[in-house]
Amino acid sequence: MQKREKFGSRLGFILVSAGCAVGLGNVWKFPYMCGRYGGAAFILIYLVFLVILGLPIMVCEFSVGRSSQKSCASSFKELEPPGSRWHNYSYLGIGGNYLLMMFYTVVAGWMLYYCCRSLTGEFTSQALTVDEVAAKFGEMTGSPVTLIFWMIIAVVISFGICSLGVQKGVEKVTKVMMICLLALIVVLAVHSVTLPGAGEGVRFYLIPDFGRMMEQGLGNVVFGAMSQAFFTLSIGIGALAIFGSYLDKDRSLTGETVSIALLDTIVALMAGLIIIPACFSYGIEPGAGPSLIFITLPNIFNQMAGGRIWGTLFFLFLSFAALSTVVAVFENIISFAMDLWGWERKEAVVVNIVLLIMLSLPCALGFNLLSGIQPLGPGTGIMDLEDFLVSNNILPLGSLVYLLFCTTRYGWGWDSFIQEANAGKGMRFPAVMRGYMTYILPVIVLLIYLKGYWDMFAGQGMGYLVPWMAAAVIFVAFIGWSILGRKKGGKRG
Repeated sequence: MQKREKFGSRLGFILVSAGCAVGLGNVWKFPYMCGRYGGAAFILIYLVFLVILGLPIMVCEFSVGRSSQKSCASSFKELEPPGSRWHNYSYLGIGGNYLLMMFYTVVAGWMLYYCCRSLTGEFTSQALTVDEVAAKFGEMTGSPVTLIFWMIIAVVISFGICSLGVQKGVEKVTKVMMICLLALIVVLAVHSVTLPGAGEGVRFYLIPDFGRMMEQGLGNVVFGAMSQAFFTLSIGIGALAIFGSYLDKDRSLTGETVSIALLDTIVALMAGLIIIPACFSYGIEPGAGPSLIFITLPNIFNQMAGGRIWGTLFFLFLSFAALSTVVAVFENIISFAMDLWGWERKEAVVVNIVLLIMLSLPCALGFNLLSGIQPLGPGTGIMDLEDFLVSNNILPLGSLVYLLFCTTRYGWGWDSFIQEANAGKGMRFPAVMRGYMTYILPVIVLLIYLKGYWDMFAGQGMGYLVPWMAAAVIFVAFIGWSILGRKKGGKRG
């Protein structure tokens, strides 16, 4: 049996785990949601939900990983009561990690492409108009060769880092990436807030305006903040549990989780300080949506003095954010083969390089050769389907599984969870959270799950909404049957 690898330092664990949580959602989604929902008022609600939603589930996932010393491929089997079937979730967790990488590697490739092209001045030339910047994005996504090439670069770089091991590869390289990311984001934010006219954007971003928030509808804002707080930490598919399995018991998990969540939040808030003041400075709508990064911001850089430098630094920052997530999830994927079949690390890396490249092809081709496939309705593509399956299904349902596993007597149980969470020095997990986590938080997670379906399909008419909502209910029932029942003859421990 192979000896379990460990992190070399506490800082390594925090930065690697934060690198997994810090993704492109922090950078493009958080700022444009702030822009759409009223700036600082939205941030305040978001922070409340981050504490009451994200943190408890994150502690659950880390606890399962550290206690089992396994990835999600076998952690439930290690800890579940005799005769129970919680280990069936492992298949969904494994599938979720692969499915996430089937489109995230393509997006990571976009960031590397934009970084290189910004360096050459192709995306940050003052001669380019807004329409020409938009056309260049279309040229990139319309070329299967370009997308596949940069996707392969992202896959090979990330698996190359993982091949070096936990300490020498994942921890060492991610620490450098995260430190560079934090340094870049500070430099970019300082530059952005000193632009002419940026003060109005800073006030919009940092001074709560509840009147403007109410214009968007309180329910929309609350659910937007709730969803962002829930999804920002990458909880539910075991992508964080693996790092718990590499952690010793010197420190309690609550304090470490707070540090990781704070770092994730700082990156999101600083990204807003880069984007929103710049939008105000150049008269751009900050709630523009996903196009903000690939079309709007390059146009802003075109108008800046030294735009090529600032554009390159911005997309280098985005590349680090994307690659830190890819490396973290790839490490989880590698651990599946090592835990389940006893493979050597190098063997798992080689097999998965080929496998992930093949699995990522549909997403890359979905913007060009396979663009006629629109599985979620007009205007959608293969990436939208893959993102929907992960973000709107596996993440919330996986979080629900971790919650129930750690809090109910039918799973690992509250006593075992709290003992593991509080092992070591540091902040204690509050015992008064038991009732909330057992009865209230699962209901909130289910509401987020069903609301995600409503938001996706309600605007497309009952023909889309009814069958997909029915599928959601069936999926929840299937997950419940798969994990909550007992094998014949099994006994509760």
